[in-house]
Amino acid sequence: MGRQKPPLQLKASPTDTTSTRAPPRTGLAQTFLNYALNSPLWKQVLVPQARQNIVKTAESNGIPWNESKEWIKNNAEMKEIPPFTVPEYYKNAFHAYEEGNLSWDAAWEVEIASCSVGARNFPQYGANGEDAFRGAFDSALNEASATVPDDGKILDLGCGTGMSTRRLARNFPQASSIQGIDLSPYFVEIGKQLLELEPKSFQEGGTWVSNVQNDSRILYTFGDAANTGFDDASFDVVNLQFVLHELPEDAALTIIDEALRVLKPEGQLWICEMDFESPAYAAQRANALLFSLIRSTEPYLDIYAESISDLFRYIGTRFNDVKILPATGRHYSLVATKGDPDEEMTYTDLRFDGDGEYRVEDTHLKMWESKEESP
Repeated sequence: MGRQKPPLQLKASPTDTTSTRAPPRTGLAQTFLNYALNSPLWKQVLVPQARQNIVKTAESNGIPWNESKEWIKNNAEMKEIPPFTVPEYYKNAFHAYEEGNLSWDAAWEVEIASCSVGARNFPQYGANGEDAFRGAFDSALNEASATVPDDGKILDLGCGTGMSTRRLARNFPQASSIQGIDLSPYFVEIGKQLLELEPKSFQEGGTWVSNVQNDSRILYTFGDAANTGFDDASFDVVNLQFVLHELPEDAALTIIDEALRVLKPEGQLWICEMDFESPAYAAQRANALLFSLIRSTEPYLDIYAESISDLFRYIGTRFNDVKILPATGRHYSLVATKGDPDEEMTYTDLRFDGDGEYRVEDTHLKMWESKEESP
């Protein structure tokens, strides 16, 4: 039997945050809603509405959805994808795509959609909302003592087409390599081709949604974040950005274990995610019908929301030092450091202040809004 770790030493906010969580939804009404969400008729109503909402947000904020999609379709080659295997959970419909992330359409649009999400979170920045959104996570990670040593190696799990990977490369020039891995071979292929094409953003006279610069330190591979195949203790940082909410709970915990395995001693796990213990998301989730619009394109979102406290506790038992900070009014950043199993473990949760208020104001648009209203 392995050695047991010392008891977890908590340094949380003085106010119990569990009261902000929406209670689990049970009963006949919830059973009916769950059934409805899985019915073809409901999907024909909700899924197109969710997609229309994100496209409308992009266009309302000056993000050229159609032009950018046409550019990537015309310039990126649809190479033949070799046979591949993915876990069953990954075959579900995601983000209004019936084939989920396993399609060219999803790969072409993922970065455009991300810009729209940024504009929804930081509407005052309009088309620059994506940069403000990701910058908020950068700041929170920095406050949580996220570090990359000289010649450090970074692993970006669930990298998609590389938005997070490229930002890591830009933010940490001292890193020797940034390895991205994703379960969608379509995403991986588009990520590689974007590096080759080096498009300019529409704000600088180009037709893509961001500037892309090739970087020889970046390498993308198809693979499962739960079983990367990399050697033990081979990375200084493992990054998980907007991945966990798209997973069943057992897959999420397996990925946490894999991150711990591939991290070097004193290496760090970084997580940026939705926070369903924030008042904004807790209130949204408490309204089952309103929340159903989001759930219609996120099959595991309710599971993630229900298990977030368990996720934090699990990470706290696997890593020696855990810090959680608010990044936006409804998202968190987490830094967990791998240490000696015999060392004292600390868990610092700084999302809420002494009065129980979330430390960052929520600026997200209302569900029915697509652009910040002029004063």
